[in-house]
Amino acid sequence: MHIHILGICGTFMGSMAVLAKELGHHVTGSDANVYPPMSTQLEAQGIELTQGYDPSQLDPAPDLVVIGNAMSRGNPAVEYVLNKGLPYVSGPQWLADHVLQGRWVLAVAGTHGKTTTSSMLAWVLEHAGMSPGFLIGGVPQNFSVSARLGDTPFFVIEADEYDSAFFDKRSKFVHYRPRTAILNNLEFDHADIFPDLPAIERQFHHLVRTIPSEGLVIHPTTEPALQRVIDMGCWTPVQTTGAGGQWQVKLHSEDGSKFEVMFEGVSQGVVEWDMTGQHNVANALATLAAARHVGVVPSMGIAALSAFKSVKRRMEKVAEVRGITIYDDFAHHPTAIATTLDGLRKRIGDAPLIAIIEPRSNSMKLGAHRDGLPESVVDADQVIWYAPANLGWDLAGTAALCTVPSIVSDSLEGIIERVKSQAQPGTHVVIMSNGGFGGLHGKLAEALK
Repeated sequence: MHIHILGICGTFMGSMAVLAKELGHHVTGSDANVYPPMSTQLEAQGIELTQGYDPSQLDPAPDLVVIGNAMSRGNPAVEYVLNKGLPYVSGPQWLADHVLQGRWVLAVAGTHGKTTTSSMLAWVLEHAGMSPGFLIGGVPQNFSVSARLGDTPFFVIEADEYDSAFFDKRSKFVHYRPRTAILNNLEFDHADIFPDLPAIERQFHHLVRTIPSEGLVIHPTTEPALQRVIDMGCWTPVQTTGAGGQWQVKLHSEDGSKFEVMFEGVSQGVVEWDMTGQHNVANALATLAAARHVGVVPSMGIAALSAFKSVKRRMEKVAEVRGITIYDDFAHHPTAIATTLDGLRKRIGDAPLIAIIEPRSNSMKLGAHRDGLPESVVDADQVIWYAPANLGWDLAGTAALCTVPSIVSDSLEGIIERVKSQAQPGTHVVIMSNGGFGGLHGKLAEALK
């Protein structure tokens, strides 16, 4: 079957394309922005990519068009599909029908940490010899691919609350029907499609409604929004993580790189790994709880986590030039920015730390998170905010509220010059964006030489 995917370079759609190819379909796709790591992964899989949405890419007509949720009415390719009556479906629906049917689905939902936690979970199952299938919104370095079918019943999926398509406004995750569900945390996000936090809580409740009574829901004790979701109705056993929960930790190092895992008051072993930050410790606890549900004993899970290599673009060290270390990170919400910088600060001590932040997500562009931004960067020594031309709010006003030195730049060249003038050997530079950021990482590394 020839499947053409509109919006193929999104992390979800690109991963779905890999699965369709593995099932034996002829897969092509198009996107407005074709950039790594998804574009390189797709090309390596032999999937043909087209830049832009000219209707000519749909002639001759494919057997099925999968329409990504970034596509809207008015898009020339979408209009062509509708006018010609071509068969079309959303990505989550296609996945539910052709991949997830009959599988033991382990879903990871939440505002933050979905990609990292689903990568951890897939790796723990892999390490235990369970060869899971997975679909992850990033490229886990233990696998070097973001999706695969797997040849056992187990399938790990990053379960996103974003909508499914322009014709299906339900959250993607209601299609997945998990048996094991991690609910990591819940804050207001996606201001382009949700009016407020209760609207997102309602979608999470819809997810909880689909989990069988023989399944398992895992969530931290510290998230009031998730407790409200459970209180709306839950027909499934629940395990909790963190303070007062069944799963707890004793930190052996402040930066989270070494900690002891406790289940129901009994030590299960010690994780010692390359990750930092309290958020990753929390992700690990949820992972161990989910893996135990499918039969992986905690000691085996702990051994796997100690060999976990994180995900591309999650505090990924991309260069070290003249003693200056450059990291690429996906953080695009104040909480994620704060926890990421906190983890790095605890690892590097008093070393100089420069954060470069692009407010690129839809919620950021709408200004939904701007009040939380000044507080999110307190662990940096200085911050460079990138103001793209289409930002609809006063970034300079927000930068002025920061307690650490902050400047706003409207060009990559300006950012590079600033870092060149400030960074000394021993400085750590974190570039935070959920997009390609114009290739800043490579350009900065080159300029620092």
